[in-house]
Amino acid sequence: MMKKLWIFSILFLFFIKNFNAQTANTKASEDGSLVNWMSFKEAFEKNKKTPKPFLIDIYTDWCGWCKHMMKTTYAVPELASYINANFYAVKFDAETHDTIEYLGEKFINQSSEKKSTHQLAYKLLGNNISYPSTIFMNNNFQYSLLSAGYMEVNKIEPLLVFTLENVFRTTQYEKFKENYELAFVDTNKKVLSNNLKVYSMSQALELCKKEPRKILVDIYTNWCNSCRIMNRTTYRDTAVAAYLNKNYYFVDFNAENKDVIQYEGQTFTQDPSKSPFHPFASYVLKGRFILPSQVIINEDQKVADSIPFYLSPETLYPILKFYGEDIYKTTPWADYYKKYSEKNNQKK
Repeated sequence: MMKKLWIFSILFLFFIKNFNAQTANTKASEDGSLVNWMSFKEAFEKNKKTPKPFLIDIYTDWCGWCKHMMKTTYAVPELASYINANFYAVKFDAETHDTIEYLGEKFINQSSEKKSTHQLAYKLLGNNISYPSTIFMNNNFQYSLLSAGYMEVNKIEPLLVFTLENVFRTTQYEKFKENYELAFVDTNKKVLSNNLKVYSMSQALELCKKEPRKILVDIYTNWCNSCRIMNRTTYRDTAVAAYLNKNYYFVDFNAENKDVIQYEGQTFTQDPSKSPFHPFASYVLKGRFILPSQVIINEDQKVADSIPFYLSPETLYPILKFYGEDIYKTTPWADYYKKYSEKNNQKK
Protein backbone atom coordinates (compact mmCIF):
# COMPACT_ATOMS: atom_id res chain seq x y z
CA MET A 1 0.00 0.00 0.00
CA MET A 2 1.26 3.44 -0.85
CA LYS A 3 1.99 5.84 1.99
CA LYS A 4 -0.75 8.35 2.72
CA LEU A 5 -0.51 11.41 0.51
CA TRP A 6 -0.88 14.83 2.08
CA ILE A 7 -3.90 15.74 0.03
CA PHE A 8 -4.49 19.07 1.73
CA SER A 9 -0.98 20.33 1.04
CA ILE A 10 -1.38 19.51 -2.66
CA LEU A 11 -5.00 20.29 -3.44
CA PHE A 12 -6.61 22.31 -0.69
CA LEU A 13 -3.99 25.02 -0.53
CA PHE A 14 -4.47 25.45 -4.27
CA PHE A 15 -8.18 25.89 -3.60
CA ILE A 16 -7.54 28.46 -0.88
CA LYS A 17 -5.00 30.38 -2.94
CA ASN A 18 -7.31 30.64 -5.95
CA PHE A 19 -10.21 31.96 -3.91
CA ASN A 20 -8.19 34.28 -1.69
CA ALA A 21 -9.57 32.37 1.26
CA GLN A 22 -8.89 32.84 4.92
CA THR A 23 -5.78 31.15 6.33
CA ALA A 24 -5.22 29.69 9.74
CA ASN A 25 -3.66 31.66 12.58
CA THR A 26 0.11 31.36 12.58
CA LYS A 27 0.06 31.10 16.38
CA ALA A 28 -1.55 28.11 17.99
CA SER A 29 -4.09 28.50 20.78
CA GLU A 30 -3.42 27.15 24.28
CA ASP A 31 -4.71 23.71 23.29
CA GLY A 32 -2.31 23.59 20.32
CA SER A 33 -4.99 23.94 17.65
CA LEU A 34 -4.69 26.25 14.66
CA VAL A 35 -8.43 26.13 13.93
CA ASN A 36 -10.42 29.29 14.62
CA TRP A 37 -12.93 27.81 17.06
CA MET A 38 -16.06 29.75 17.97
CA SER A 39 -19.22 29.39 20.02
CA PHE A 40 -22.58 28.38 18.55
CA LYS A 41 -23.74 31.98 18.95
CA GLU A 42 -20.77 33.35 16.99
CA ALA A 43 -21.12 30.72 14.26
CA PHE A 44 -24.85 31.28 13.79
CA GLU A 45 -24.35 35.05 13.58
CA LYS A 46 -21.65 34.67 10.93
CA ASN A 47 -23.74 32.12 9.06
CA LYS A 48 -26.57 34.64 8.67
CA LYS A 49 -24.27 36.84 6.57
CA THR A 50 -22.17 34.18 4.86
CA PRO A 51 -23.56 30.63 4.91
CA LYS A 52 -21.02 27.83 5.28
CA PRO A 53 -21.02 24.24 6.49
CA PHE A 54 -20.49 23.66 10.22
CA LEU A 55 -17.89 21.48 11.91
CA ILE A 56 -18.77 20.82 15.57
CA ASP A 57 -16.15 19.37 17.89
CA ILE A 58 -17.83 17.84 20.96
CA TYR A 59 -15.43 17.34 23.86
CA THR A 60 -15.05 17.33 27.66
CA ASP A 61 -12.31 18.76 29.87
CA TRP A 62 -11.27 15.28 31.07
CA CYS A 63 -11.11 13.68 27.61
CA GLY A 64 -7.48 12.92 26.75
CA TRP A 65 -8.14 12.02 23.12
CA CYS A 66 -10.00 15.32 22.67
CA LYS A 67 -6.91 17.21 23.79
CA HIS A 68 -4.67 15.02 21.66
CA MET A 69 -6.75 15.75 18.56
CA MET A 70 -6.31 19.49 19.17
CA LYS A 71 -2.53 19.11 19.44
CA THR A 72 -2.20 16.84 16.42
CA THR A 73 -4.95 16.83 13.78
CA TYR A 74 -6.13 20.40 14.27
CA ALA A 75 -2.54 21.62 14.57
CA VAL A 76 -1.72 20.70 10.95
CA PRO A 77 -1.52 24.10 9.15
CA GLU A 78 -2.97 22.91 5.83
CA LEU A 79 -5.91 21.21 7.47
CA ALA A 80 -6.61 24.14 9.78
CA SER A 81 -6.45 26.57 6.85
CA TYR A 82 -8.97 24.53 4.91
CA ILE A 83 -11.36 24.32 7.85
CA ASN A 84 -11.04 28.04 8.64
CA ALA A 85 -11.71 28.98 5.04
CA ASN A 86 -14.67 26.73 4.41
CA PHE A 87 -16.38 25.85 7.69
CA TYR A 88 -17.63 27.47 10.86
CA ALA A 89 -15.78 25.45 13.48
CA VAL A 90 -17.63 25.20 16.79
CA LYS A 91 -16.01 23.80 19.93
CA PHE A 92 -18.69 22.51 22.30
CA ASP A 93 -18.03 21.32 25.86
CA ALA A 94 -20.59 18.56 26.34
CA GLU A 95 -20.60 19.17 30.12
CA THR A 96 -20.92 22.94 30.14
CA HIS A 97 -23.57 24.53 32.36
CA ASP A 98 -24.15 27.40 29.94
CA THR A 99 -27.53 27.90 28.32
CA ILE A 100 -27.08 27.44 24.57
CA GLU A 101 -29.45 28.44 21.81
CA TYR A 102 -29.33 26.03 18.88
CA LEU A 103 -31.53 26.47 15.80
CA GLY A 104 -34.03 28.57 17.73
CA GLU A 105 -34.28 26.23 20.74
CA LYS A 106 -32.61 26.72 24.14
CA PHE A 107 -30.72 23.88 25.83
CA ILE A 108 -29.42 23.64 29.39
CA ASN A 109 -27.55 21.24 31.63
CA GLN A 110 -30.24 19.89 33.92
CA SER A 111 -27.80 18.63 36.54
CA SER A 112 -25.55 20.59 38.88
CA GLU A 113 -23.01 17.75 38.92
CA LYS A 114 -19.63 18.58 37.41
CA LYS A 115 -19.51 15.68 34.94
CA SER A 116 -23.12 15.85 33.76
CA THR A 117 -24.13 15.82 30.11
CA HIS A 118 -25.68 18.91 28.54
CA GLN A 119 -29.07 18.63 26.83
CA LEU A 120 -27.55 19.75 23.56
CA ALA A 121 -25.01 16.92 23.65
CA TYR A 122 -27.90 14.47 23.85
CA LYS A 123 -29.63 16.33 21.02
CA LEU A 124 -26.57 16.14 18.78
CA LEU A 125 -25.28 12.69 19.75
CA GLY A 126 -28.43 10.81 20.67
CA ASN A 127 -27.41 7.62 22.44
CA ASN A 128 -23.89 7.73 20.97
CA ILE A 129 -22.32 9.67 23.84
CA SER A 130 -18.57 9.47 23.31
CA TYR A 131 -15.73 11.95 23.13
CA PRO A 132 -14.37 13.35 21.02
CA SER A 133 -17.22 13.35 18.52
CA THR A 134 -17.30 15.47 15.38
CA ILE A 135 -20.40 16.54 13.49
CA PHE A 136 -20.30 17.83 9.93
CA MET A 137 -23.32 19.86 8.79
CA ASN A 138 -24.43 21.37 5.49
CA ASN A 139 -27.53 22.22 3.45
CA ASN A 140 -28.89 24.70 6.01
CA PHE A 141 -28.52 22.10 8.80
CA GLN A 142 -30.67 19.59 6.93
CA TYR A 143 -27.69 17.29 6.50
CA SER A 144 -25.42 16.08 9.31
CA LEU A 145 -22.82 13.34 9.62
CA LEU A 146 -21.45 12.14 12.95
CA SER A 147 -17.97 10.69 13.38
CA ALA A 148 -17.15 9.37 16.86
CA GLY A 149 -13.63 9.10 18.23
CA TYR A 150 -10.21 10.54 17.56
CA MET A 151 -9.46 11.32 13.92
CA GLU A 152 -6.09 11.65 12.27
CA VAL A 153 -5.72 13.92 9.24
CA ASN A 154 -6.26 11.10 6.75
CA LYS A 155 -9.56 10.17 8.41
CA ILE A 156 -11.02 13.68 8.58
CA GLU A 157 -9.95 14.68 5.04
CA PRO A 158 -12.67 12.75 3.12
CA LEU A 159 -15.33 13.79 5.65
CA LEU A 160 -14.56 17.45 5.00
CA VAL A 161 -14.69 17.03 1.22
CA PHE A 162 -17.84 14.92 1.43
CA THR A 163 -19.60 17.66 3.43
CA LEU A 164 -18.28 20.80 1.74
CA GLU A 165 -18.64 19.63 -1.86
CA ASN A 166 -22.18 18.27 -1.43
CA VAL A 167 -21.18 14.68 -2.20
CA PHE A 168 -23.79 13.60 0.34
CA ARG A 169 -26.49 14.56 -2.17
CA THR A 170 -25.61 11.66 -4.46
CA THR A 171 -23.48 9.14 -2.59
CA GLN A 172 -23.27 7.26 0.71
CA TYR A 173 -20.19 8.17 2.72
CA GLU A 174 -18.63 4.69 2.82
CA LYS A 175 -18.77 4.44 -0.98
CA PHE A 176 -17.24 7.90 -1.34
CA LYS A 177 -14.52 7.08 1.19
CA GLU A 178 -13.64 3.95 -0.78
CA ASN A 179 -13.19 5.96 -3.97
CA TYR A 180 -11.36 8.74 -2.11
CA GLU A 181 -8.79 6.24 -0.90
CA LEU A 182 -8.59 4.67 -4.33
CA ALA A 183 -7.93 8.08 -5.89
CA PHE A 184 -5.42 9.47 -3.41
CA VAL A 185 -4.11 6.79 -1.07
CA ASP A 186 -3.98 3.26 -2.44
CA THR A 187 -3.90 2.82 -6.19
CA ASN A 188 -3.59 -0.96 -5.92
CA LYS A 189 -7.05 -1.78 -4.56
CA LYS A 190 -8.60 -2.62 -7.91
CA VAL A 191 -7.79 -2.47 -11.58
CA LEU A 192 -8.88 0.73 -13.29
CA SER A 193 -8.99 1.45 -16.99
CA ASN A 194 -6.29 3.54 -18.64
CA ASN A 195 -7.99 3.29 -22.04
CA LEU A 196 -10.58 6.04 -21.77
CA LYS A 197 -10.52 8.19 -24.91
CA VAL A 198 -10.52 11.88 -24.04
CA TYR A 199 -11.23 14.74 -26.43
CA SER A 200 -11.25 18.51 -26.34
CA MET A 201 -14.64 20.17 -26.82
CA SER A 202 -13.71 21.32 -30.32
CA GLN A 203 -12.54 17.83 -31.29
CA ALA A 204 -15.73 16.23 -29.99
CA LEU A 205 -17.95 18.66 -31.88
CA GLU A 206 -16.06 18.00 -35.12
CA LEU A 207 -16.11 14.22 -34.68
CA CYS A 208 -19.82 14.36 -33.95
CA LYS A 209 -20.43 15.87 -37.40
CA LYS A 210 -18.71 12.94 -39.10
CA GLU A 211 -19.85 10.16 -36.79
CA PRO A 212 -22.79 11.32 -34.66
CA ARG A 213 -22.60 10.33 -31.02
CA LYS A 214 -23.54 11.92 -27.79
CA ILE A 215 -20.92 13.99 -26.01
CA LEU A 216 -20.34 13.77 -22.27
CA VAL A 217 -18.69 16.89 -20.90
CA ASP A 218 -17.10 16.52 -17.47
CA ILE A 219 -16.87 20.05 -16.03
CA TYR A 220 -14.32 20.39 -13.25
CA THR A 221 -11.49 22.50 -11.82
CA ASN A 222 -8.13 21.46 -10.41
CA TRP A 223 -9.07 22.63 -6.91
CA CYS A 224 -12.33 20.66 -6.80
CA ASN A 225 -11.45 17.52 -4.87
CA SER A 226 -14.60 15.53 -5.64
CA CYS A 227 -13.93 16.34 -9.31
CA ARG A 228 -10.48 14.80 -9.03
CA ILE A 229 -11.87 11.71 -7.39
CA MET A 230 -14.37 11.30 -10.24
CA ASN A 231 -11.60 11.73 -12.80
CA ARG A 232 -9.39 9.16 -11.08
CA THR A 233 -12.04 6.57 -10.24
CA THR A 234 -15.50 7.01 -11.79
CA TYR A 235 -14.33 7.65 -15.34
CA ARG A 236 -11.58 5.05 -15.03
CA ASP A 237 -13.97 2.35 -13.92
CA THR A 238 -13.66 -0.40 -16.54
CA ALA A 239 -17.39 -0.60 -17.32
CA VAL A 240 -17.83 3.17 -17.45
CA ALA A 241 -14.76 3.72 -19.64
CA ALA A 242 -15.77 0.97 -22.07
CA TYR A 243 -19.29 2.32 -22.41
CA LEU A 244 -18.06 5.87 -22.95
CA ASN A 245 -15.56 4.81 -25.60
CA LYS A 246 -18.27 2.99 -27.54
CA ASN A 247 -21.19 5.40 -27.23
CA TYR A 248 -19.88 8.88 -26.39
CA TYR A 249 -17.18 11.40 -27.06
CA PHE A 250 -15.83 12.13 -23.58
CA VAL A 251 -14.66 15.70 -22.94
CA ASP A 252 -12.54 16.51 -19.90
CA PHE A 253 -13.37 20.21 -19.53
CA ASN A 254 -11.45 22.30 -17.03
CA ALA A 255 -13.74 25.26 -16.30
CA GLU A 256 -10.68 27.51 -15.97
CA ASN A 257 -9.12 26.64 -19.33
CA LYS A 258 -8.58 29.27 -22.03
CA ASP A 259 -9.79 27.37 -25.12
CA VAL A 260 -11.79 29.24 -27.74
CA ILE A 261 -14.95 27.23 -28.41
CA GLN A 262 -17.47 27.61 -31.24
CA TYR A 263 -20.85 26.28 -30.17
CA GLU A 264 -24.39 26.97 -31.36
CA GLY A 265 -23.22 29.88 -33.50
CA GLN A 266 -21.42 31.59 -30.64
CA THR A 267 -17.77 32.05 -29.76
CA PHE A 268 -16.88 31.37 -26.13
CA THR A 269 -13.61 32.79 -24.80
CA GLN A 270 -12.59 33.11 -21.18
CA ASP A 271 -12.30 36.64 -19.82
CA PRO A 272 -10.70 36.50 -16.33
CA SER A 273 -11.77 40.11 -15.67
CA LYS A 274 -15.40 38.99 -15.78
CA SER A 275 -15.21 35.49 -14.31
CA PRO A 276 -12.55 32.91 -13.45
CA PHE A 277 -14.68 30.31 -15.25
CA HIS A 278 -15.00 29.66 -18.96
CA PRO A 279 -18.29 31.07 -20.32
CA PHE A 280 -18.94 27.84 -22.22
CA ALA A 281 -19.30 26.00 -18.90
CA SER A 282 -21.81 28.52 -17.62
CA TYR A 283 -23.69 28.41 -20.93
CA VAL A 284 -24.19 24.64 -21.10
CA LEU A 285 -25.01 24.56 -17.38
CA LYS A 286 -27.58 27.33 -17.94
CA GLY A 287 -26.01 29.44 -15.21
CA ARG A 288 -26.31 26.72 -12.54
CA PHE A 289 -22.59 26.39 -11.96
CA ILE A 290 -21.95 23.39 -9.70
CA LEU A 291 -18.75 21.35 -9.53
CA PRO A 292 -18.44 18.71 -10.68
CA SER A 293 -21.15 18.63 -13.36
CA GLN A 294 -21.68 16.25 -16.25
CA VAL A 295 -23.31 17.70 -19.36
CA ILE A 296 -24.83 15.42 -21.99
CA ILE A 297 -24.99 16.81 -25.51
CA ASN A 298 -26.99 14.86 -28.09
CA GLU A 299 -26.14 14.04 -31.71
CA ASP A 300 -27.70 17.35 -32.84
CA GLN A 301 -25.20 19.11 -30.55
CA LYS A 302 -27.93 20.31 -28.20
CA VAL A 303 -27.75 19.96 -24.42
CA ALA A 304 -29.92 17.01 -23.42
CA ASP A 305 -29.32 17.35 -19.69
CA SER A 306 -26.80 18.26 -17.00
CA ILE A 307 -26.22 16.28 -13.83
CA PRO A 308 -24.56 18.12 -10.91
CA PHE A 309 -22.37 16.87 -8.06
CA TYR A 310 -20.07 13.91 -7.62
CA LEU A 311 -21.19 10.59 -9.12
CA SER A 312 -19.78 7.17 -8.30
CA PRO A 313 -19.32 4.60 -11.11
CA GLU A 314 -22.44 2.77 -9.92
CA THR A 315 -24.47 5.99 -10.21
CA LEU A 316 -23.04 7.24 -13.49
CA TYR A 317 -23.29 4.00 -15.49
CA PRO A 318 -27.14 3.79 -15.65
CA ILE A 319 -27.24 7.51 -16.49
CA LEU A 320 -24.93 6.87 -19.44
CA LYS A 321 -27.19 4.08 -20.68
CA PHE A 322 -30.35 6.15 -20.13
CA TYR A 323 -29.12 8.83 -22.52
CA GLY A 324 -26.74 6.80 -24.67
CA GLU A 325 -29.51 4.43 -25.75
CA ASP A 326 -32.14 7.18 -26.13
CA ILE A 327 -34.26 5.70 -23.37
CA TYR A 328 -34.77 9.24 -22.05
CA LYS A 329 -36.90 10.03 -25.10
CA THR A 330 -39.65 7.56 -24.17
CA THR A 331 -39.26 6.67 -20.49
CA PRO A 332 -39.11 8.76 -17.31
CA TRP A 333 -35.89 8.37 -15.36
CA ALA A 334 -37.66 7.00 -12.25
CA ASP A 335 -39.31 4.20 -14.24
CA TYR A 336 -36.11 3.31 -16.03
CA TYR A 337 -33.99 3.31 -12.88
CA LYS A 338 -36.48 1.14 -11.01
CA LYS A 339 -36.26 -1.54 -13.71
CA TYR A 340 -32.48 -1.15 -13.93
CA SER A 341 -32.09 -1.63 -10.17
CA GLU A 342 -34.43 -4.63 -10.07
CA LYS A 343 -32.52 -6.30 -12.91
CA ASN A 344 -29.16 -5.69 -11.24
CA ASN A 345 -30.42 -6.99 -7.89
CA GLN A 346 -31.55 -10.21 -9.53
CA LYS A 347 -28.02 -10.77 -10.84
CA LYS A 348 -26.51 -10.51 -7.37
